[in-house]
Amino acid sequence: MAPPVRARQILSKERFVSYFAPLRSQTYTENTQSRGGGGAGSIRSIAWNPLGSLIATGSSDRTLRVWNPEKPNVRFSTDLKGHAAGIEKVAFNPVKDAELCSVSSDGVVKFWDVRTKACVNEVRDLGNANTLAWAPDGTSLLVGNRNGGLFRISPTESTILSSHPQPVETNQMVFCWSGNKVFLPTKEGNIRILSYPELEPMMRVNHAVKHGESDEFILKGHTAPCLTTELSPNGRYLATGGGDAIISQFDTQDWICQRTNTRIVGPVKSISFTFDGRFVIGGCEDGPGLDVTQTETGEHVHTFKTAGPCHALAWAPTRYCLAYSDVGVLRIIGLDADRK
Repeated sequence: MAPPVRARQILSKERFVSYFAPLRSQTYTENTQSRGGGGAGSIRSIAWNPLGSLIATGSSDRTLRVWNPEKPNVRFSTDLKGHAAGIEKVAFNPVKDAELCSVSSDGVVKFWDVRTKACVNEVRDLGNANTLAWAPDGTSLLVGNRNGGLFRISPTESTILSSHPQPVETNQMVFCWSGNKVFLPTKEGNIRILSYPELEPMMRVNHAVKHGESDEFILKGHTAPCLTTELSPNGRYLATGGGDAIISQFDTQDWICQRTNTRIVGPVKSISFTFDGRFVIGGCEDGPGLDVTQTETGEHVHTFKTAGPCHALAWAPTRYCLAYSDVGVLRIIGLDADRK
């Protein structure tokens, strides 16, 4: 059963620390003795459903599980079986609370009805797939692989709708909220802005280019591969995370990098904004601790202590609850505040 609807709290920078300081994280875990804890079974992706009533985790040991945030015991979770390789990315349909999509490195995307545990559709032959993103209307998705392949697929069709080879590998992409363009982070450290569904460059530079060079306008924010992107809830900022341990934040009107977060100690693998867009956080694969910064100023606000690196994280879509991986297990902080 979904948690009761509560009035949303809006936190200022000053209140953020006092709000979270007394809270303790809740652990969600199954028996990991046979998997070696945070080793083979480490969580690679975390996703909330649109209402924030369910949360899915995908792990490198092929475990795909859907949790009820209110009930951390594993017997209240749903284990979805069927993938033959590690889960690279999970994401709920943005307009359907019970439809989950998962992609595995064996090149298979599966669509699940989490109420019945049934796999309702699958798309194969996607190569060494490692990323996916839903279009905002929930009618199609983009899947990328490590060989530069980009595929448009549907949750209701078992064949690929269209293929779009890219010159370089695409990492974790994100759509704009209107769905007419998509932001593609690349291995070269840039971010491409393409139309959807055509997947053609949306903008061109307004100056002459050398013969043989592309006039495509791209965002340049990293000196190492750009690994992930996230759009703020109001669409004002695009945050990008790179292998250079930096989060860059671009204004989506002028496409200027307004600020950067350099406190992170390793490659940034995931980024998440709070539901109100006031705060942003990044997870990396090296070093403990999760730093929260204020979106509008870039000021450091708070650090969540962790036992180890956090590869995946996600703020809840409706409240101040943070889900994150820590030493191979799922933790959520902020639930006990709801019970006060």
